[in-house]
Amino acid sequence: MTITTTMPPALAQRLAEAIETPRLLLEPMSAHHASAFFAPLQSDEALYRWISMDRPQSLEALRAHWQRIEQSGRISPCQGFAWPAWALRRKADGQYLGRVDAEITPALEASNFGYYLFSPHWGQGYASEAAQAATEALAQRGVQRFVATVTVGNGASARVLQKAGFVFTRLLPGNDLIDGVAVDDEEYVKELASDSP
Repeated sequence: MTITTTMPPALAQRLAEAIETPRLLLEPMSAHHASAFFAPLQSDEALYRWISMDRPQSLEALRAHWQRIEQSGRISPCQGFAWPAWALRRKADGQYLGRVDAEITPALEASNFGYYLFSPHWGQGYASEAAQAATEALAQRGVQRFVATVTVGNGASARVLQKAGFVFTRLLPGNDLIDGVAVDDEEYVKELASDSP
């Protein structure tokens, strides 16, 4: 039996297709989203309390980064996994609220499922709606296992994962760096029932 170690381009594109919920459009991230995301990514201090993402250095750098991902066919430089990412857009007014993304292996495991919402939109159910829709859509596209991590203390994010069917599996000491400080993460996993006996 041959084990696939590279991500087929057609599969990567299918995994990244748009998703719709009652209140949101999950649009495949592209360079044109940079102008809407740059200012909040620069100024939202609350966001960086829980995630290790660096602030973009400039609008042009952010646009170029997302353009490279789009032009790569949403495949990692090593060709080892797909990089679907979606901009969350509220239908009512077109406002961009945040992002959902994943790293998906050729074996159809989302080895790193994540999301962020800009802090003015916290507490309104958007993260839960987006996470549930993204995992359901990816499951329909063949993904059978999802893994996510949450910084210890970020109870709101843990609840989002639990609502989407994730289960706490273990504590990962010193798993991430936030502002140069090692932090512990909680790992959550969602596994779908296999059709095989």
